[in-house]
Order: sequence, then structure tokens, then C-alpha cells
Amino acid sequence: MTHTKLIIFDLDGTLVDAYEAITVSFNHVMRTLGYPLRSCAVIRRAVGWGDKKLLEPFICAQDLPRALRIYRHSHKTDLLKKSRLFPGVRALLAFLRRKGYLLAIASNRPTRFSLILLRHLKIRAYFDYVLCADTLTRGKPYPDILKKIIKKLKVAPAEALYVGDMTIDIQAGVNAGIKTAVVITGSHTSSELTRQHPFLLLRSVSSLKKIL
Repeated sequence: MTHTKLIIFDLDGTLVDAYEAITVSFNHVMRTLGYPLRSCAVIRRAVGWGDKKLLEPFICAQDLPRALRIYRHSHKTDLLKKSRLFPGVRALLAFLRRKGYLLAIASNRPTRFSLILLRHLKIRAYFDYVLCADTLTRGKPYPDILKKIIKKLKVAPAEALYVGDMTIDIQAGVNAGIKTAVVITGSHTSSELTRQHPFLLLRSVSSLKKIL
């Protein structure tokens, strides 16, 4: 990867462990609206497509607008209490900056909450560009978010590496013509990820430091 100039990161499950915060916010909605509570494992599997799609399978259509309002109101506080960086993330980002890489975020999480996370965890300054799916017509697995980032930062697809944690991250990378590495710290298993033939399969995002 000697020609890599830009590294694009997914957020949840890749750099940030916000699953506890998501679970607390999700079950607050369930409790408030009288729906059954769901386990951490069930909620974790539903993460990655944005908050509307997170709630949609579990909520009647007529309740979804109210559910989203409740979720978002709760989540802005829960994120600050229950989110953390995965081990080695801060050191990795500092290393990549010292080496001169451009860095970006590509997340299906809404912009508002992505920025809350990045600022609260004190890593916003590492990134040249943050782009979230709520500003686009289509989120991942469509390639739009990755294509817009490389265009913004004036980098060719062959000069970028995308790092995520889900099968839709691999699909988005393939669709954008960008090499994609995936970590097994997110909502998909290593066997699920392997079947999608990623460029790299990593035990954690911090192991990227040794490879680069």
C-alpha cells in the first residue's frame, strides 16, 4: 500500500464502541412506547444503516416518527456517557497524521451524532473531512459517500483505503473501486466478512499501524 494517500474510516464498530449507548437509547424508545425490550446482541446486529433503519424493524410505521424523536433526544446524552474509543485508536490516528496521510470519516450515522462522538472523544481534529449518509440520497452500501470523499480530497480511488466493520462497508468499497479493510470488532462476524472478500481482515483497527 505504498501509494496510499487517504485512509477513510467508518465510525461505529471501527473506531468507536458506541454499542452500549445505542442499546440504552434503543431500549428507552421501546420502554417509552410500550414495545418489548431487545437484547444487546439483537440491537448490535441492527446497527450500521442509520438510526431510522435501526428502529424500523421493531416499530410500527405510525410510531416511527415519534420513536425517532425519542431516540435522538436520548441518544445525544447517552453517547456522552456510554461511548469509548477502541484500544489503540488515538495512537493510530496520531501515527497516521505524523506519516502524512489524509484522513476522513464515512458513516451511515447521522452527522449530528457523528460530530458529537468525534468531539467528545477528542479525535475530530485528526480528520480532514467528515461525511455522513444523511447528507446524501443514498448511504452505504452504495459508493456515493466514498466517491464524494475522494473527490473532495482530490485523491484517486487507487490511492485510498477504506476501513469498516460490516459487509456493507466491503460492498461500498468495491462499488467505489477502493481497497477495503474490515475489522472484526463490529456487528458482523469474521466469517460473514470473509465471504465478501475484503482486501484486508483485521482483528482490530489498531493493527493497521503495523501494516502501514
